[in-house]
Amino acid sequence: MRITQEADYALRAIYYLSTLDAGARASANVIAKEQNIPLRFLLKLLQKLRDAGLVESFMGVNGGYALSKQPKDISFLDVIEAIDGPIYINRCLYDPEECNNLGVEYCSIHKALHQVQEKLKKDLSSINFQHILDENGSKEV
Repeated sequence: MRITQEADYALRAIYYLSTLDAGARASANVIAKEQNIPLRFLLKLLQKLRDAGLVESFMGVNGGYALSKQPKDISFLDVIEAIDGPIYINRCLYDPEECNNLGVEYCSIHKALHQVQEKLKKDLSSINFQHILDENGSKEV
């Protein structure tokens, strides 16, 4: 399993927005430049993040993007799933009908993978952007 480049860019965009003062907005151009993300790609990501309720977009002269939640309330899992969809490390965990080994409830391998998947999701949900700001000595938000 790999986190896609798209999800990596989204994590970086949310991190950048987390570093702004409360109420501040950043244009897509600024975010793209500061985080070295192709602008056209970033615009698509920001739409997905907006649809997921993680960012807000504002039109006009003072427009741009801002977090719609506090950094402490946005986890890595929130961002990754907003971009890539739910995390499944095995197709049988995603769609039990596709399992060719009697189903997830009967397969010891898939049961073990399910435990790994749940731990991964728990770990990703435990990391929020305030933690990252704090670890990097950035200002409190």
